Amino acid sequence: MKRCDWAGPEQIYLDYHDTDWGVPEYDSRALWEKLILDGFQAGLSWITILKKRENFREAFAGFDPDVIATWGEADVERLLKNPGIIRHRGKIEATITNARVWQAIEMREGFDTYLWNFVGGVPLQNKYVTHGDVPTWTNTSKQISNDLKKQGFKFCGPTIVYAFMEAVGMVNDHLVSCHRHDAVAQMKQRR
Repeated sequence: MKRCDWAGPEQIYLDYHDTDWGVPEYDSRALWEKLILDGFQAGLSWITILKKRENFREAFAGFDPDVIATWGEADVERLLKNPGIIRHRGKIEATITNARVWQAIEMREGFDTYLWNFVGGVPLQNKYVTHGDVPTWTNTSKQISNDLKKQGFKFCGPTIVYAFMEAVGMVNDHLVSCHRHDAVAQMKQRR
């Protein structure tokens, strides 16, 4: 079975590639969780986050932004002592700030609607042949990044945002030779 070059060799990576990555996500809370996890991944490999994802979910109250938005310094200190997650003060503090920004966007228009409007509500279908063809950021990811920052979001540069867009299916970056490319392309219906 042919997969994208980055997938493997560990089973957790293969399972993520085959079931999760690139599948369009339309749930506001789930979108926020994935964007936060991509922010934590900055400077690390994605498999590090993948292996700690359940620890993150437990430590961050199931990534409920309404709960996290109420947190303060005591919560930051508690998380800094948790060996099951990435213990980076800036990223932890950003998660709390980003929860508050999520609340404002969610109340105004829905975080899902806000994000998907950048691509017209339909996943962009790419047809890359090699991993080297896939960009690390695009004008759209830069636009989203800039707008999120304007709203007050942190740890959301264009590269992080593009990785997020790939993960949540806003773009289909499975290589055309990958067994998941066509299956994910079939999921391109408007949200």
